[in-house]
Amino acid sequence: MARTKDFNEDEVLNKAVCLFWHRGYNGTSMQDLVDTLGISRSSLYDTFGDKHALYIKALERYQEKGSNQINELLNQKAPAKEVIKQLLELSVSSLLNDEQKKGCFMVNAEVEGAAHDDTVKAIVCKGDQQMEDAFYRVISKGQQSGEITNKQDAKVLARFIFNTIKGIRVTARSTGDKKLFSDIINTTMLLLD
Repeated sequence: MARTKDFNEDEVLNKAVCLFWHRGYNGTSMQDLVDTLGISRSSLYDTFGDKHALYIKALERYQEKGSNQINELLNQKAPAKEVIKQLLELSVSSLLNDEQKKGCFMVNAEVEGAAHDDTVKAIVCKGDQQMEDAFYRVISKGQQSGEITNKQDAKVLARFIFNTIKGIRVTARSTGDKKLFSDIINTTMLLLD
């Protein structure tokens, strides 16, 4: 007869996201996982597989939540430029309000492991493409309504804005200078005029 689990898998996975986000894959040991997740090593292996499998599940969970939040913002009925500015400001405020200065879990994973871990690379690339596509849809809508300039291709603008957000996510790990980020946002918005 199979034993029932005495823990909530979603709660444990959310704890794993926080731990890997804070320490990275290489900085997190199996003992750290056991201690932080509050489950035995055997339960961890039985439920999630090895450390790498749990890390991949944590990245996927983070990406899913982030994508849902961003798509909700990008799909609202507000003017396209307003939506883009809100997303840039949301990125900055969430990073600057993080006292631990963890940065973006996905960007951290990309820097730490995408070059030598094909699974991490695939997750990062999938997330990047989803974000670029979402920006493309908003920018195209704004160009069709005349709100955003047609001087640049919508795909080029989408790539630039997405790369700007990635840069903000990296820069916020080392500075909390609100003026710097305000300048970045304002300059990015000028490209849409």
